[in-house]
Amino acid sequence: MRAYASIAELAEAVGERLGPGPWHRIEQDRVDAFADATGDHQWIHVDPERAATGPYGGTVAHGFLTVSLLPVLMRDLYRVQGVRMVINYGLNRVRFPAPLRTGEAVRLSAELLQVDPVPGGAQVVIRATVEPERGGKPCCVAETVSRLYAEEGPG
Repeated sequence: MRAYASIAELAEAVGERLGPGPWHRIEQDRVDAFADATGDHQWIHVDPERAATGPYGGTVAHGFLTVSLLPVLMRDLYRVQGVRMVINYGLNRVRFPAPLRTGEAVRLSAELLQVDPVPGGAQVVIRATVEPERGGKPCCVAETVSRLYAEEGPG
C-alpha cells in the first residue's frame, strides 16, 4: 500500500508503479450474481457443464465484471491523505487480452499516468492491469479516470 501525504505529493509521483496488490478469488457465485444484476446469462459465464466443453474449459467472468473489480482492487494499492471523496469519472481505454476463469484469483498492478488539477481537487489517470494467478496475458488493462476531492480547509 502506497500512502501519499497529499494530492500534491501524488502529482509528483506521476510515472510511479503501484502494486501488485493482494490476490482476490472470483468464484462462480459472484459471476452468477453479476449475470443476474445485468441480465447477461450467456452460457460461457453461467453454465459450468456446457462451458467445460467450450473454448476456455470452464466458465469465465464477464469482461464488465472484471472492470467492476477495479475500485476494490485499486483500494489495496494506494491512498491519499486529505481526500474527502473519490469519484469514478470514467475510463479512457479498456481491453480484455485474456479471460478471467471462474475460480481463479486476480491482483492489480498499476501505473500513475496523470494528475491534473480540477476545482477542489485533481483528476487522476491510472493504467490498471488485472493479472491472473496463472500468469500470461492480463485479464484486463484499463485506463481509469478518477476525481479526488480535497478535504475543505478550516473555514
